[in-house]
Amino acid sequence: MKIVGLTYDLRTDYQFKEGDPLDANAEFDHPSTIDVIADAIAANGFKVERIGNAGNLLDKISSLKVDIVFNISEGLTGRNRESQVPILLEMAGIPFVGADALTLGLTLDKVMAKKIFISEKIPTPKFFEVSSVGELTNLNHHKFPLIVKPRFEGSSKGLSESSRVETREELAKQVEYVISAYKQPALVEEFISGQEFTVALVGNDPVEVLPIVQIKIDGRLKLNDKFYTFARITSDRLEYICPAKISKELKKTIDKLALKTYKSVECRDFGRVDFRVDNEGNPYVLEINPLPSLSTEDVFMLLAKNIGITYEQMIGKILNSAIKRHNL
Repeated sequence: MKIVGLTYDLRTDYQFKEGDPLDANAEFDHPSTIDVIADAIAANGFKVERIGNAGNLLDKISSLKVDIVFNISEGLTGRNRESQVPILLEMAGIPFVGADALTLGLTLDKVMAKKIFISEKIPTPKFFEVSSVGELTNLNHHKFPLIVKPRFEGSSKGLSESSRVETREELAKQVEYVISAYKQPALVEEFISGQEFTVALVGNDPVEVLPIVQIKIDGRLKLNDKFYTFARITSDRLEYICPAKISKELKKTIDKLALKTYKSVECRDFGRVDFRVDNEGNPYVLEINPLPSLSTEDVFMLLAKNIGITYEQMIGKILNSAIKRHNL
């Protein structure tokens, strides 16, 4: 029986430091999510060895007896944190599920990812980055409303109702907050008023584009100024609608863009692309996540139901994509 190692970060392991924002551990998983994923791997006929975070992996790596590692570890600090586990596994010659260190580093840093989108002619909102409020001088090339995000965070960290700004004063205040709370530059984008979608993809050659999921907030599909925030993830104000209620033409465009985005950063085995579509029907890629949440509350569980398979079979699809890619 093949042994699958499981690398992850637990919310319960995170030690809050003074000055940390409330969502500092938002990317990490609940112990129950790790149980569900481990059970799903076992249901596919594998033995599971729980490894845990990058520190645990470092301690165990010389004596690790696994055939492949299913990696969902977010890492601890810095913009290369998601790359920590993959680089250790690569150094040790241990095959693993999911994107490699380069892809994870590039995509967690939203500015670097957007540079790739632009070079690949993938539509993405206009943006600039600032490291201090003093840099907010020439805004003539950008029109309000704008949205302010930390440059390298995931799980909607740093996103709240205050992130969307309509004046220079609001912009300066939010930029100041992001830089001081998250200890990193702020990414400022033109805000796309309209609808929000997310597209999950599984596999490598070929890549399967799963049904488009539409984000519904406060009972509305036409979100206009509303958007996905950290607070809404855990509230009943957010719903996922699958399949999305959109035209065949828009579906075709989004599917094509999702696949192009996935390939542009060399995602492997699984990933998720987030979109906004403006009121004229033009889609924009906000970001790609090559390490998306596999929590049963998130889109992969919903998508499994939609395509008529179990959550365990969805995890099996991801795992088997990696096994095939590694010729195991």
